[in-house]
Amino acid sequence: MSAETKTYEDKMTGVINHLVKEHATIRAGRANPAILDKVTVDYYGTPTPINQVAAVSVAEARVLTISPWDASLMHAIEKAILTSDIGINPTNDGRVMRLVFPAPTEERRKQLTKEAMHMGEEAKIAVRNVRRDALDKFKAKKKAGELTEDDLKNLENEMQKITDKFVKEIDKTCEAKNKEIMEI
Repeated sequence: MSAETKTYEDKMTGVINHLVKEHATIRAGRANPAILDKVTVDYYGTPTPINQVAAVSVAEARVLTISPWDASLMHAIEKAILTSDIGINPTNDGRVMRLVFPAPTEERRKQLTKEAMHMGEEAKIAVRNVRRDALDKFKAKKKAGELTEDDLKNLENEMQKITDKFVKEIDKTCEAKNKEIMEI
């Protein structure tokens, strides 16, 4: 791999990492603490992620427990979860809050797989945009006389191979997520 393509490969790796984080937020019936990553609590006037004000853990396959470090936050956490788009009503015993994840219906699972595939398509677009930026940069270097025609062709071929590798990786990631979602 040439030094010219290394930067772009790193950018494509960032796209994959972002896709994995996005997929983690999809609720597939299993309890996953990452689902609460986007939920914030009003902590003394500052919107703060739940995992920074409470211990979030998986108690059972379909149950998340939230134990706030400050008991006065229990109501605020419950309110934040209810107003979020998670779609789960928490149960609260005063010290620990539980989120019980019901098994999604067949229709809901199909909808979630479409959502996961859409995220995958967005990631592919981002990877292709990185490739386009790289090719534009290489063509500009050729025009400036920094690259020969053969060097340009080699870099274009190398970028295409890297792009193909990342598109396959995105497909694998989406396939794995869809398998997880469709699991009962």
